[in-house]
Amino acid sequence: MNTIAHPVNKMKSSIATQSSAMNPVQKSLVGGGIAASLLLFIYLAATQSMMQPVLLLIGLALGFTLFHARFGFTSAFRRMMSVGNGQAMRAHMLMLAAAVTLFAPILAFGISFFGADIAGYVSPVGVSLIVGSFLFGIGMQLGGGCASGTLYSIGGGRTVMFITLLFFIVGATVGAYHLPFWTEELPAFEPISLATSTGLGYGGSWALSIALFGLIAWITLIVEKRKNAPKMAPLPTESGWKRIFRGSWPLFTAAIILAVLNALTLMTRGTPWGITSAFALWGSKVADFLGFDVAQWGYWQGANATALESSIFADSTTILNFGVILGAFIASALGGLFKFTKITLGNFSASVIGGLLMGYGARLAFGCNIGAYFGGIASFSMHGYIWGIMALGGTFLALYLRPLFGLSVPKSNDSVC
Repeated sequence: MNTIAHPVNKMKSSIATQSSAMNPVQKSLVGGGIAASLLLFIYLAATQSMMQPVLLLIGLALGFTLFHARFGFTSAFRRMMSVGNGQAMRAHMLMLAAAVTLFAPILAFGISFFGADIAGYVSPVGVSLIVGSFLFGIGMQLGGGCASGTLYSIGGGRTVMFITLLFFIVGATVGAYHLPFWTEELPAFEPISLATSTGLGYGGSWALSIALFGLIAWITLIVEKRKNAPKMAPLPTESGWKRIFRGSWPLFTAAIILAVLNALTLMTRGTPWGITSAFALWGSKVADFLGFDVAQWGYWQGANATALESSIFADSTTILNFGVILGAFIASALGGLFKFTKITLGNFSASVIGGLLMGYGARLAFGCNIGAYFGGIASFSMHGYIWGIMALGGTFLALYLRPLFGLSVPKSNDSVC
């Protein structure tokens, strides 16, 4: 469904009137999505540990939330770097503030549901991280979405994102093959945790993190005011309790929910939410099937070897990814919004390049917008902050590349962005 972009001064009335313009529920698709989710839940309960079906439920909730709020990382970075609109970036800061508040006691006391050892995402800071996150920033602007955006857009029927995902997997697989060079042959510092690598502890690092998020949010307000940035375009929605199932959710509401779900993921499987390690696994299994000696790659030595040898249904990140796609599919069908979209030569080419850059960059940078940026910062890791800075740099460069593929870039004189 296409929504009309109204001038800024007419936004309020447009929001109030859009509920009547919503599409009818796509009942057969909703039923199919629920049935597929139920069958997968039953299969996981019968063949895997109980942790896997629980993670499927969390994944469903993640996908449902991402779609309803259109909670973007790619669009947030693009709006900030192009016209100075920081509305979504402030939602990121709220999400991160809620996440560190929840993560701090979980990490400090090792709180878990299934007896798993609790560990945050704390990764080295070096050439690999800097190059990988910069490449990812370019890739997500060309590919049309980040890691989470790719999954929930597929759930919503955005056809070109299937191309992005395919080449995301290819890039992640090649990145896994090359990773030992980037991490062992090039300079890097040891992982730096604000909580355990300093004298701050979890309490002090929590306070510092909250202060940093507040500072960043304040800076976005200053930039937004000075640039007189256009507001974000309104989305169609329902009112009252119906809004839970149909229409858009406020970004700040989604920010809190995503933080809670990430904390539940941490307590369920012992590590935060991640996405792209599954892409490397899927691609490596295909490469192994095609005759490549994947088991000899440095990436698949040690603890990773078990995942390569096991079923993908035993991989917790894979199950979360399936859940995100299914949750977004159900959410889009409830809103009557599931529809395959047109592929052009421009967006096809951009998706191929963007997917490759994101997949390769995510492996080098120890994660994507979810595993490195969201999960890293929530885990008090310095690498998460550096990932965000470098991805913003990649986004800035990509603003000049997007028009080459027929992709739009927000302008300061737009009525909405």
